[in-house]
Amino acid sequence: MIRLAIVSLVIAAVLAILGFGGAAGTFVGIAKILFFLAIALFVIFLVLGLLAGKGIKNAID
Repeated sequence: MIRLAIVSLVIAAVLAILGFGGAAGTFVGIAKILFFLAIALFVIFLVLGLLAGKGIKNAID
């Protein structure tokens, strides 16, 4: 997902250089959404992984 955000930023940069400001702004918005979504999913899965690890450790002991 981070890769898609970076690709969107590169497309936005190319569009901005070519003078398509509206489309470039749209791609920047898409990149922001993808970036924050990736960060949120990372945090959620990090917490779930830590909780699952503690549950397995307690089950083994």
